[in-house]
Amino acid sequence: MDFEPWMLLVFPLFFGMGWLAARVDIKELLSESSSLPRSYFQGLNFLLNEQQDQAIEAFIEVVKVDPQTVELHFALGSLFRRRGEVDRAIRMHLNLYERADLEEEKRQQALFELAQDYLKAGILDRAETAFHGLNGTPYEQAALEFLLEIYQKEKDWLKAIDIAQRLATLTGKSYARQASFFYCELAERECADKQVDAAIVHLEQALAIDPQGVRASIKLGDIALASGDATRAIEIWRGVETQDAQYLPLVAERILQAYQQGGNESSGVALLRSYLQKHPSLDLMNVLFEALVATDGPEAAYQMVLNELKRNPTLLGLDKLLEAQLMKMTGERRGDVELVKSLIHNRTRSLAMYRCGHCGFKAKHFYWHCPACHSWESYSPKRSEENGLIA
Repeated sequence: MDFEPWMLLVFPLFFGMGWLAARVDIKELLSESSSLPRSYFQGLNFLLNEQQDQAIEAFIEVVKVDPQTVELHFALGSLFRRRGEVDRAIRMHLNLYERADLEEEKRQQALFELAQDYLKAGILDRAETAFHGLNGTPYEQAALEFLLEIYQKEKDWLKAIDIAQRLATLTGKSYARQASFFYCELAERECADKQVDAAIVHLEQALAIDPQGVRASIKLGDIALASGDATRAIEIWRGVETQDAQYLPLVAERILQAYQQGGNESSGVALLRSYLQKHPSLDLMNVLFEALVATDGPEAAYQMVLNELKRNPTLLGLDKLLEAQLMKMTGERRGDVELVKSLIHNRTRSLAMYRCGHCGFKAKHFYWHCPACHSWESYSPKRSEENGLIA
């Protein structure tokens, strides 16, 4: 393309237009900035320097000067709640919510923040009402998740089940496992109140929505055995192997008890041997150990533990082996073995714990619901050493 002299005029023209646009933007920015109180910028500076107390006081001054600063009200309310000053957060968000000139979107946001304030303050009835008021809004899913938390705290399991079902419909995600546990919690309470028929109904509902739910099966077996139906209890507990075999240690002692009640302990011992062969477990081994000591004597128990220790070497297994050895020993060397066993036993205390896979909380007993972080089914039914978690 040939160069034309008129093209020289284009560059100054573009430069002038850019300069003019920049001047307009700068003037507008300066105009907006000059309309903000000085306290606003002081507050921002305090926030940047992580001086929350001074930032809050500065922002309060801004709100006094210009009550229309809605976003600043929200920011202040959130700061108050994070600092634990929930009374001030509630007042801030309640004033916003009650403003007649507030647009609907901001009103919904104010209600959502207010509900969280009530929850933080422990005023659960008001929090519940506020969260329910967010149905059909963009905050509905988050509100339902908070409601699920509230109903679990209150142990209102029927309402928790309803919320879980609503969340499943709204999000398309499965809440079946959680709902199954809620049904089990209902059943546990009903069993304590001698309402066995109602408990059975809820346990069957738990299995209907979550066929792999081992907890419901374990409880159904407990009810059957308590009613004298050992055969039915064994049938239910044997089904745990197909549901999730890692939970067999939780029913091993129950199965043995049911066979004993039916007068056929040897069949129970044989079944536990087959389980241990297919699904190695320290707890299974311990139950079988006690059964063999009672039925076949210490030597049979010793050989079983020795074979298992060769297959799956663990300190907990060694501790059990020394226990069996001591049962057979007499004389001077017994004291030496007792000393070794004592040392190993002290070392294995931490290895024999159950551990929450979510928060790491350790416990001597197995929990379906972590007492620390309140997660469901976060405990492995295997001991720490079996999971490679040496504390």
